[in-house]
Amino acid sequence: MLNFDFNKVSSDWDNWKQYLRQAMEFAGELGIARDKIHSLAEQAGELLAENVPPANPEQKALKELWSVADSQEKKVIANLMTKLVSQQ
Repeated sequence: MLNFDFNKVSSDWDNWKQYLRQAMEFAGELGIARDKIHSLAEQAGELLAENVPPANPEQKALKELWSVADSQEKKVIANLMTKLVSQQ
């Protein structure tokens, strides 16, 4: 089960990526299909961009990219993030 302390996770880029990787692994263990995980990542990106201030420079860059991206580009960003953390 995921142990989520947002303050701890969000402030450090490596911790953030590790949390995302663990969330993806957990979703996979639940039998959630990869394309659904990508869709959920896109929804999470939208939620974070709208409601959570970036806690580090990397998150700030992602938020700025997200804010100028169209819907297809947001899918690409979400897919790239899932790909990035899958390789950790």
